[in-house]
Formats: sequence, C-alpha cells, structure tokens
Amino acid sequence: MSETDSFIEEVTEEVRRDRLFALIRRYGWIAVLVVLLIVGGAAFNEYRKAQVRNQAEGLGDAVLAAMDADDAAAALGEIADPGAAQPVVSLLKSAFALEAEDAGAAIAALAEIEGDADAPVLYRQLATLKRVMLTAESTDPDARIDALTPLTAAGAPFRVLAEEQIAWAEVEKGDTDAAIARLRALLEDTEASQGLRQRATQLIVALGGDADLS
Repeated sequence: MSETDSFIEEVTEEVRRDRLFALIRRYGWIAVLVVLLIVGGAAFNEYRKAQVRNQAEGLGDAVLAAMDADDAAAALGEIADPGAAQPVVSLLKSAFALEAEDAGAAIAALAEIEGDADAPVLYRQLATLKRVMLTAESTDPDARIDALTPLTAAGAPFRVLAEEQIAWAEVEKGDTDAAIARLRALLEDTEASQGLRQRATQLIVALGGDADLS
C-alpha cells in the first residue's frame, strides 16, 4: 500500500469516527432512554409479579385459616376482597354451610356466584346446577327446567348433568316419555360418564322404558 493510499485510508477512518461521535452526541440520549426503559420495564414487571404472588399467598393463607375456623362458612364470608377468587371462596362457603346443615346459607352463597356478572361462566353454571339440586324438593319442576336449560347448550361444561336433572324434573311433571327420551340420549352421549349412564339406565327401567339401544 502506497503512502498516499495509507493517508487516504486514515483520513477516511477519521471522518467516519467524527461522524460517529457527532451521531452519538446528537442521538445518544435515545439509546440511553431505550436502555432505561428496558431496565425500568423489567424492574416494574418483577415488582408486579412479586405483588401478585404476595396477594395470592395472602389470600391462600386467609382461606386456609378460615377453613380451620369453628364456623368456616362465616369465616370465609369475612375474607376481604378475594378479587378473581371470589367464586371459589363462595363455593367453599356454600360447601361448609351445607356441611353445617345450613341449607339457606349454602343456597345464598351459590346465588352470589350466579349474580356475579364478572365471574367466569364455568362457576356461574356450576352454582346454578348445585342450587337447583339443593332446592329440588321445594322448587317447581318447570322452574328447575327453565334454570337448567341454558346449561344444556352445546359445549357447556355441565351439559350432561343438567340433562339428567331436567329428566328428573320431567318425571316429577309426569312427562315420562320426555324423560325416557332424554335419558336414552344420555346413554349415547360420549360426554356422559359411566356412572351417569348407569343412573340413566336404572331410571329408564324404573319408568318402564327400554334401556337397550341395540
């Protein structure tokens, strides 16, 4: 390489360096800001995770303590602001109230879930199913059928159980043919458990129907 070429290369490199420094002076604050945002965002994310974890642990401790109380149902009802866990707390409250033979409190706890528009559909439908079963002896069959019919929609989580309860309500109404037809459909339903199929078979036979699908 000649001295001229070497000189030109050095000058070119110097120009590049000057341009780089000029760009850094002009736009370097952007890079610093990006770094600060990344670091700050990561720190805030970790802080939020820690908060959520602490809240969840606190709620879990409160639920466990309430379940160990002499009056578990009442203690569960006193838990402050369970947030998204409210449906679970209410289900536990209902279960403990029923265990204490306080059907009224159990039904009231289930009604709380049914009336909570923010609760997931899964919990609301479970609460409806349990409430209808608990009040079966004191509720008109048509009212039970009306309450359970939305639970029989395709894809509903408790569809087959709701169908079984509707069949019982139809039996109470004296609509035996409808009940048998519904129960026979359950025998062919792939979502029905073996236990449910056995119950359906027994009820069909008790109603004088034919449970043989062949």
